[in-house]
Order: sequence, then C-alpha cells, then structure tokens
Amino acid sequence: MSETPRARVASVAEEQWGLITRRQARELGIPETTWERLIGSARELRRVGYGVYQLAGAPEPDHLGLRAAWLQLAPGIPAWEREPGDGVVSHRSAAEMYGLGHLAADVHDFTVSGRRQSRHRDIRLHTRRLADDEWIRLRGLPVTRPSRIASDLLYAHEDPESVAHVIADSLRSVYDYPGTFADALASHAHRFRLRRHDGLGLLRWLLDLVGDGDTDFWVNQARAHHERAADIERAPRPRSREGAAP
Repeated sequence: MSETPRARVASVAEEQWGLITRRQARELGIPETTWERLIGSARELRRVGYGVYQLAGAPEPDHLGLRAAWLQLAPGIPAWEREPGDGVVSHRSAAEMYGLGHLAADVHDFTVSGRRQSRHRDIRLHTRRLADDEWIRLRGLPVTRPSRIASDLLYAHEDPESVAHVIADSLRSVYDYPGTFADALASHAHRFRLRRHDGLGLLRWLLDLVGDGDTDFWVNQARAHHERAADIERAPRPRSREGAAP
C-alpha cells in the first residue's frame, strides 16, 4: 500500500525539525491540489517562512525562524544532504544560537561559499569559504565556532565591546579556546593600532574592555598555545630517506 501524501511529507519533515519546503514537496510528487488541501482546509501544514511549512502537531523547535530561513537557502536539498557551502549560521545569528553576548539578531546571518543574493529582507548572506575547523553542528544546524564569530563581527565593524562580550561568554562556557581566539583575531590587530598579526595583544585589549577577572588566565593560555605552535614550527623535520643506500 503506497504512502499517503501526508505520510510522504512527514517522512521528510520529521528529519527537519517538523519543517518541509514547497520545493521538497514537489520533488516528493505531491500534486498542487493536494498541497493546497494540506495547507488549507486540512490544516496539516502551516506556513512559517517563505516556501517553508511546519507539520501540524510537530514539536516547536528552538530558533524556528532561523531554521526556516536556513531551509530557504537551498529549498530543494534535504537538511541531511547539505554541505557547508550551502549555508552556515554565522555572525549575530550564530552568537544568539550559542547564547553569547547581547547583539540582537534582527536578521538571519549565513555564510555561503559562493557569491549570491537573497530576495528576503530577513536574510543576510556573507561570502566566505569556511575551513572544516571553523564550524560545528549545533542542535542540528551548521554554525560557525565562537572564534570565527568574533572575527566575522569585527570584519562587519560591530562595536568592539560587544564582540568582547561574545568572546568572554564563550571562554567562560568553554565553547572555544583562548589560543583559537588569538589566532582568529590576528588579522584585525593592525586596525586597532597593534602590531600586525598580534592576535594575542588584541585578545587582551578586547577582554580588558569587559574587565573579566579571568583575563590574565585566558591570555596566559593563549600565550602557551602560541609558544607550543612556535616550538612545533621550529622543531627539525625528519630527513627523507628517499635515495638512501640500502
């Protein structure tokens, strides 16, 4: 016995926080008249974003609007098949997902790998190819790490003290590491009249803005991270045995 249209919709929605896009429904072979019935008199689906619908009776996920906006970025691709280049939650939206700082996420920020635009006023796209260690899966969504968030916010010319609160909140919760922040901040040091690539100095300067009592501890951890990296760089590399006599 073949599945009902409602069951076919549910099979996708249940893997996407109870959400499905109109494009995905078309690819399931749901006829237009059936779709109109599901969102109309049958009340099986309700619209929660442009082209995104929530299955009736599904639990309400956290950050519903953000999840719906993320699905809009590649409406024909199921959530479980997406690549980071299709869109990673970033900037203010990423900070809000972690609960860092106090910057209002009044639009949904995403980083994509190629230049593109969105027609929706509540979506803001940033172009950058993210390294594998610059993002994680957080409650099912791809989200930039806090060190990447801090750097992105500085590139976006956010208030430095607001960025400092994001950093301090992250370090307190151990969502990222002092050394990783120092590395991510290095490219911004010159703009703040520090030596070029002095990420450690910028980390100290930002943390001093919020006056956290653990600043010295975190800066010392970051310094130790840099010293270990320098030791590894200076260590002699094994000589190749290629061409050696047997």
